[in-house]
Amino acid sequence: MIPWLTGDSAFPPLGQALTEPNGLLCAGGDLTPRRIVDAYRQGIFPWFSVGEPILWWSPDPRMVLFPAEFRVSRSLRRTLRAANYEVRLDSAFPEVIRACAETPRPGQPGTWITREMQRAYRQLFELGIAHCVEVWVDGRLVGGLYGLAIGHMFYGESMFSRVSDASKIATAHLARFLEAHGFGMIDCQMNTPHLASLGAHEIPRDAFITRLRELVATDIQPGHLPDRWSIDGASQPWN
Repeated sequence: MIPWLTGDSAFPPLGQALTEPNGLLCAGGDLTPRRIVDAYRQGIFPWFSVGEPILWWSPDPRMVLFPAEFRVSRSLRRTLRAANYEVRLDSAFPEVIRACAETPRPGQPGTWITREMQRAYRQLFELGIAHCVEVWVDGRLVGGLYGLAIGHMFYGESMFSRVSDASKIATAHLARFLEAHGFGMIDCQMNTPHLASLGAHEIPRDAFITRLRELVATDIQPGHLPDRWSIDGASQPWN
């Protein structure tokens, strides 16, 4: 049995998370901004399907990507140099999260980005906590990703592609933007071959939490980054 959250009850210690399924910590609670931010600050995230209670996870090991270590393959570099796409930040958050929810995933019959989850993360976007990266071609949204920023920590949530390499383009621009603005780590949550190909790798949960605490404790300086992000000097031509 795992603990059940009620009211304002606190999350249990991460050491109580199950090893099978890896990282399942507790259930219940709600998806208010306060609860979600509290979870992410502790290295916990919600992940559940329609018909299930809210489930909270903290897997060990943890998949992470350090922005400076983003891996640009030769083929991706050619794609990034092309002038046939436009990257925007925070201009179409509802469309990005909906596209992530609707994109089929290998081995997954449905989506964990339920309507309840979409409402919760749209609230976080309105509060300036959630952000998205979008890839546009000829005025059409063809790829992107979204996640949360707390202090100098970014938590990647989901991505989608409607054309080849669109999510890689989004991740490349995100990594460059975050590195330029002093972010130290991107939480990728679970290990996938796609993320590994971009330079992400697993680290022990204890090491993840130690670095996480340092990054969430370093507040962004007032005026350094607005609630709505935009492409700036961090987006230079790719050499």
